[in-house]
Amino acid sequence: MNRTFILFWIVLLGLGSLAGFGQASLAGKITDAATQQPLAGVSISVVGTVTGTITDSKGNFTLNTSATPPLQLRISSVGYATQVLDVSTNQTNLSIALNEQAYLGEEVVVSASRVEENVLQSPVSIEKMDIRSIQSTPAASFYDALRNLKGVDVATQSLTFTSVNTRGFAGNGNTRVVQMVDGMDNQAPGLNFAVGNIVGISELDLESVELLPGAASALYGPNATNGLLLMNSKSPFLYQA
Repeated sequence: MNRTFILFWIVLLGLGSLAGFGQASLAGKITDAATQQPLAGVSISVVGTVTGTITDSKGNFTLNTSATPPLQLRISSVGYATQVLDVSTNQTNLSIALNEQAYLGEEVVVSASRVEENVLQSPVSIEKMDIRSIQSTPAASFYDALRNLKGVDVATQSLTFTSVNTRGFAGNGNTRVVQMVDGMDNQAPGLNFAVGNIVGISELDLESVELLPGAASALYGPNATNGLLLMNSKSPFLYQA
C-alpha cells in the first residue's frame, strides 16, 4: 500500500513538472526613467506571439507565456519610446525604465474613414480620448468627460442618462448623433436613438473614444447629421483580464 502511494506521488510530481515545462513566467515593474514614478497601462507583449499584458496602477506586471526562453519582450506606451528587451531565463524582478518620446501626428483614428489612418491625414476634424485620458479623467465616468471635448454639448435627462450632441439641435431623444461600439450601432431598440452609455461599453473595457463633431452621413447614414461617437474596446490580445 505504501509503495503504491509513493508511486502515485512520483507520477503526479512528474506530470506537474511536464506541465510547467516549456512555460516562462515573467514579472517586474516599469517606471519613468526621469521621475522614477511607476507607469500604469504600459503594454508588454512577447514578440512573435499574441501573448501580452499591461501594468497595473503601481507599474507592476505578471506575464505567463508558453514561449520558451530566450525570447523578446516589447514594451510600449503612449508618449514613451518603445523598448525590445531580450529575456534568456524566467525572471520575476525585471526593472524597466521608459524614456519619454514625443510623436507628432502619429495618433491613429478609425472613425473618419472606417480604416486606420494617421490623424493628420484625416479629411475631417476629430476629437479623441485615449486610454490615458480615460483613466485620468476627474469625472465620474468617461462619458461625463466627453463634455470637455471641443464642440460637444451634453444634455442631462436624469442622474444616469446623459446624451452627447454636437452642432446644436439637442433633445431628450437625440437622433442626430450616431454612437457606435467597435463599429456597431448601440441605439436602444424601439427608440431609434442612443440612450447615453446605459447600454454602452464598460469603462474597464474601453481603450479609446473618437468623436466627429460634424456631419458624418456619407459614411454612417442619415442619422449622423450632427456627428459620430465611436467607442473602441480593448483588444484581448493586448490586455489580459
